[in-house]
Amino acid sequence: MQPTQDVLIPEVIQQIPLTYYLILSTALFVIGIIGVLTRRNAIIIFMSVELMLNAVNLLLIAFSSYRSDSAGQVFVFFIMAVAAAEVSVGLAIIVMIYRNTRSIDVGLLNKLKW
Repeated sequence: MQPTQDVLIPEVIQQIPLTYYLILSTALFVIGIIGVLTRRNAIIIFMSVELMLNAVNLLLIAFSSYRSDSAGQVFVFFIMAVAAAEVSVGLAIIVMIYRNTRSIDVGLLNKLKW
């Protein structure tokens, strides 16, 4: 009799060392930071912020599976809900910026300065 898939998932996840998850999420987070700091396109900036949120979600899932605790997975669900709200508000702001300036370059938004 073969074991079910539910039994194999924690074993498969725990066979990968935790340091691999740390390295992958650190790389994703650094790519996101570089994207936020170097790009001038508003859509690329929002994509970089989402990449950083996904890096944090990856770590939360890895830690919660290693500890066999579902609290991290529940927290990831709430982070994803907040990220979806952030994307909808961010895209609405980008659309309004494009309507007013005909560009989504954040360097052109100097009207908010003193």
